[in-house]
Amino acid sequence: MLGGSRCISQHCNFHCSAHQFSTILAASTLTSNSSFKNLRIRLRNRNSSSSCLSNKVCDFGVNCVPPKSSDTQSSLLSETLSQSGTDEEPPSERLPILTGGIVALGKFDALHIGHRELAIQAAKRGIPFLLSFVGMAEVLGWEPRAPIVAECDRKRILSSWAPYCGNVMPRELQIDFSKVRYLTPCQFVEKLSKELGVRGVVAGENYRFGYRAAGDASDLVKLCEEYGLEAYIINSVMDTNQISGALNSNDGKERGQVSSTRVRYALHKGDMKYVSELLGRNHRLILMMEDQERFTSERNRLSAPKSCLLNLAPKEGLYENCSVLIDKNVIPCRVIVDTTDIHLECYEVDRFSCVTSQDLKILGIDFGSPELDGVQIL
Repeated sequence: MLGGSRCISQHCNFHCSAHQFSTILAASTLTSNSSFKNLRIRLRNRNSSSSCLSNKVCDFGVNCVPPKSSDTQSSLLSETLSQSGTDEEPPSERLPILTGGIVALGKFDALHIGHRELAIQAAKRGIPFLLSFVGMAEVLGWEPRAPIVAECDRKRILSSWAPYCGNVMPRELQIDFSKVRYLTPCQFVEKLSKELGVRGVVAGENYRFGYRAAGDASDLVKLCEEYGLEAYIINSVMDTNQISGALNSNDGKERGQVSSTRVRYALHKGDMKYVSELLGRNHRLILMMEDQERFTSERNRLSAPKSCLLNLAPKEGLYENCSVLIDKNVIPCRVIVDTTDIHLECYEVDRFSCVTSQDLKILGIDFGSPELDGVQIL
């Protein structure tokens, strides 16, 4: 855990109007695992030449067949702001903010405390951005899986990081993986410098990039120096509360640090206290409410198919000390997760009608941090 840090508990109102919700749906469609696709803008390609430390073709950690030279030179950069279309500003107004920024490098799928530390360090040096790749699963043929954080919930989490980051909310910048997979480490840093105009990067000590993970943190420092960028390598945020042996020992990246793998492991075990420690916040499950004809309700209980969830639910079981937030009102409840459905049981029957409101399109369900015996596994 981070020494001296404090957890910011921030609730977000997931009650949206029909107009707002239609705007969200117009801006993005649901993927196979029900998460929102990223909202992207394309930056103009720039062809440039530069000396490189290595001319080896690279693919950011995976095996692949080298492409044609024209494919190698092409690029597609996309900025994902993790917000609905109602908040989107025109590209002409948005691009200048990238210049001079400091980008934190990583995957950022769980937005856990290790990711937060990268954002904190980036904010100390300039305007903080989180830079990661999108579309890796589709390109590499990985089996789709639910995200830990719903796409529509990422802005709320990043906003909660602002007090740690000089009251500046980190922004997300995502690069289409299919367009950079063949770049050498040198070409990738060149892209950061010449196409994005960033001033520097922050990365963890175990960060690797390039074809077959050719580049490591030391290579990143050397390349950034060559291109006139600042580079900051920070120590991993370690998980001091769990035994690494419980995880996959064959994972070469597993050194006891906080990771998205550990968050998924804790959710799989139904250990919400551990999940909260790794995330630095309570886990929020997002339920799509627009298809309520598929729901059932009686007295103080609402049941919905798990296919209506936008992110990863914990292990099947009964979870006390949960809550939903509607119009800034916190409604305590408990959650039951089974093989096919999720069930909400409100402790206060007279407030249950708020949960089943036809105007409610998205519902955020917060899991508290009870003691281990507060979670009853079925």
